[in-house]
Amino acid sequence: MKDLLKDLDKAFENKVRLGIMSALVVNDYLDFISLKELLDVTDGNLASHLKSLEQKEYVTYKKEFKGRKPHTRYWATARGKAAFKKHISAIERLLK
Repeated sequence: MKDLLKDLDKAFENKVRLGIMSALVVNDYLDFISLKELLDVTDGNLASHLKSLEQKEYVTYKKEFKGRKPHTRYWATARGKAAFKKHISAIERLLK
């Protein structure tokens, strides 16, 4: 049992961060507004969880402007995808 728990990543214990990674792993990228609507969270809540994942180097972003409006796209890094898949595999093994 202890062996299974070591593969769980604390970064994904929060449902918003789990949702962010779930969405980014299956999409090439998503913009801030799309993530916010998909997860039904506030700007500040989403921003703080994205920052947490950025610090772990699990997600990265690109900021640009469309006209005068800021447009930020996020995507999962290779490191983030690997960590997320490891976390999900650990959950699946726990359920067996």
